[in-house]
Amino acid sequence: MQTLAKQVSQLLPSWSIRSATLAAPGSLEKVLEQSEGEPLVFPLFMAEGWFTRKALPDRLGDANCRQLSPLGTHPELPRSAARLLRRAAERRGWSLEDCDVLIAAHGSPTGTAAAKSCHHFATALRHLLPVREVRRGFLEQDPHLSEVAKDRGPKTLALPFFATPAGHVMEDVPQALDAADFKGVRLPCIGQAWFIPDLIAHSLKCAAIRSMAA
Repeated sequence: MQTLAKQVSQLLPSWSIRSATLAAPGSLEKVLEQSEGEPLVFPLFMAEGWFTRKALPDRLGDANCRQLSPLGTHPELPRSAARLLRRAAERRGWSLEDCDVLIAAHGSPTGTAAAKSCHHFATALRHLLPVREVRRGFLEQDPHLSEVAKDRGPKTLALPFFATPAGHVMEDVPQALDAADFKGVRLPCIGQAWFIPDLIAHSLKCAAIRSMAA
């Protein structure tokens, strides 16, 4: 996250960009104490769910800050991801008409927010790309990734719908694909894509403009 914060800072050189994680006790609170004015909080999550509606607001408490929409709901994310997938096919000399896309997502056995976010993303991709099929597979709910990934051809582009290359991306997703004997292409998670710093910077600038206009 520190690397990502530095990349966003390069795009917004006059801004003070810091990172914090909910997993580290006191990390978020320390960053808020170091901030001036009304800091903008950009959630590095893929859905508008429990983390953004409960966990993060609880940690922010009464702090004078403004929480923005999470990465996974950014309106330009599908279009940027479509360019990523197009490049992945072109590098291999493949026509997109011969390719499938497999979105590997987390999901949740207790709520619908994560699945809805992935569904909207996959639906948008289907309209943006002339691929044969866009399928979704989850780690924590049906349809499970290990089942959806079965019998996928070698021209299947698997894109993890995750914000960071943490445990799920490094362990759980590969294990599910291995269990399915997946023979397609395993791409890095979308949170590692080259365009992510630009999307975050765009969100921050738009939020600042709205604040000045209010």
